[in-house]
Amino acid sequence: MVQYNFKKITVVPNGKDFVDIILSRTQRQTPTVVHKGYAISRIRQFYMRKVKYTQSNFYDKLSTIIDEFPRLDDIHPFYGDLLHVLYNKDHYKLALGQINTARNLISKIAKDYVKLLKYGDSLYRCKSLKVAALGRMCTVIKRVGPSLAYLEQIRQHMARLPSIDPNTRTILICGYPNVGKSSFINKITRADVDVQPYAFTTKSLFVGHTDYKYLRYQVIDTPGILDRPFEDRNIIEMCSITALAHLRAAVLFFLDISGSCGYSIAQQAALFHSIKSLFMNKPLMVVCNKTDLQPIEGISEEDKKLVAEMKDEAMKTVIGQGGEPTDEAGALLTMSTLTEDGVIAVKNAACERLLNQRVELKMKSKKLSDCLNRFHVAMPKPRDQKERPACIPQAVLEARAKQAEADAEKQKRKLERDLENENGGAGVYSASLRKHYLLANEEWKEDVMPEILDGHNVYDFVDPDILERLEELEREEGLRQAEEGDDDFEMDGAELTPEEQAALAEIRKKKSLLIQQHRMKKSTAESRPTVPRKFDKDKEFTSKRMGRQLSALGLDPTKAIDRARSKSRGRKRERSAERGDGIGNDAMDVDDITPNKKQRRSRSLSMQTSRSMSRPRGEFVPGEGYKDKPQKEKAIKMMKKSANKRNKDARRGESDRVIPTLKPKHLFSGKRSTGKTDRR
Repeated sequence: MVQYNFKKITVVPNGKDFVDIILSRTQRQTPTVVHKGYAISRIRQFYMRKVKYTQSNFYDKLSTIIDEFPRLDDIHPFYGDLLHVLYNKDHYKLALGQINTARNLISKIAKDYVKLLKYGDSLYRCKSLKVAALGRMCTVIKRVGPSLAYLEQIRQHMARLPSIDPNTRTILICGYPNVGKSSFINKITRADVDVQPYAFTTKSLFVGHTDYKYLRYQVIDTPGILDRPFEDRNIIEMCSITALAHLRAAVLFFLDISGSCGYSIAQQAALFHSIKSLFMNKPLMVVCNKTDLQPIEGISEEDKKLVAEMKDEAMKTVIGQGGEPTDEAGALLTMSTLTEDGVIAVKNAACERLLNQRVELKMKSKKLSDCLNRFHVAMPKPRDQKERPACIPQAVLEARAKQAEADAEKQKRKLERDLENENGGAGVYSASLRKHYLLANEEWKEDVMPEILDGHNVYDFVDPDILERLEELEREEGLRQAEEGDDDFEMDGAELTPEEQAALAEIRKKKSLLIQQHRMKKSTAESRPTVPRKFDKDKEFTSKRMGRQLSALGLDPTKAIDRARSKSRGRKRERSAERGDGIGNDAMDVDDITPNKKQRRSRSLSMQTSRSMSRPRGEFVPGEGYKDKPQKEKAIKMMKKSANKRNKDARRGESDRVIPTLKPKHLFSGKRSTGKTDRR
């Protein structure tokens, strides 16, 4: 099956854009620096490469255009004639021919100038030849600019054409304008064709798809056709004529018997007879539409005679190539797209006629006759003359009977939608929500229930057990209040002695002060953990204060103060002690022994090292999460390696925003010399 997808054709640039694209690519993809000090062979090769590369780009681009546009002689005749109707195939072929000629001219120019560049004797001469070659190529492209613009317009229009498969099962709808063709295709497919009450609303072919017997059918809506000479028909009508002439489809000729389309039945019959030659070898059906406005029995005798003649012509159509006439059923159908009366019947009849024709054509083909010779249908031989009907169990028969009764009941039962339509429609009919109430008496359903009766709320007396439930709720509420009272117990001061009452008042006062102080700290963002001394600016945490507090509690603060002072001794005092110990006992009698500067430095470094590095970094200690020492060394090595990149780019870390390169180097370096603004 051949599929035509005109949406994939590449965009055709105009002449100026074409030149800019090719020359920009040449400048970017070929070397840009050459000096007069180079060997003459190198200079020649430099400019020959530019000419050859430019010619290659032009050739590829033009070849793509020529190859992607369809050739009218190679595609289906339907698309060939459709393109001829829409674009005039002579202009189309002429435009493609000019593109092909331009491609050959560019190849010839490149060949000639490469031959001349082989004999260039200086940088200036080679450069001049290169400029001349590229200039002539650009001139050729600019001359075919109108053809490129014409092909781009054709490409845009072809991309909007419907995707019609000429070889699949097709139903074709034709007739005068405004007879209901677009309404019919909207009813039987998911197509959304514009429908308006005036002629020539549909100006091109529209395609929809429908299903029948698990097979997909394409339905084509054609623009309206007028009864006039072939030469006077416009492009819109010629699209319909092309589809009728070339598509192997079932044809539905729509007839407006009400005359509301603006054309009489006689005019429509004249159109039918003028184009009936296009209906040969196709299943044809005459469809009388708009029967809601005018039934077919109510038309005049003359119109009935015209409709009968069209029916006779439809019966003369043949199925396939054999020439067998069709039966009378289905040659003339009536329907109304407004009320959807007969729409599905018309669709099914058209699909069935088309399917029968396609099956018979295949049965008469030589390919099938070769296969039928190999088939043999085996029939079982009866063993006796006794009939053996199918045995259906009684349970299955009962289930079928119940299902039939349920279906009948379902059909008898009226829905709310049916009742609404019978009683005035939406806004007039009000559905009753009480008719499904389960009451002892059916007459009670529509009774009005009062809310206040004799000054009392009716709903207070609806539940007979309301008093018992109320008592249960009160008991439960009393139990819960008692539990909450036990939880919120607070000491009463009436049972205490005067000393205990004074202590209780002091405790409560202290508690309220602590709560207030805590709230103030929290509101001022001072609720932070204990901080080092260098941040204790107010000197709140001192050993003297601790001693006073411990003394107030009746404890001896001496040991606690000594311990705090030993913890907070400075490093200088420790170093001096160690330094004094390290001199040795022999130096005790010396009044002033001061080591030189080098010794002091080495000692301090050694002491710092011994104090800061208690063990080597790679030493394996169980419990650190490593299996053994090699695994720890490998982890440390990977950590150092991952930090190398961040150390090199110290200004930018993993979480910092990336600053993109504002001036890409390939666009701002080495392209133009001082004072030049021309790119090439």
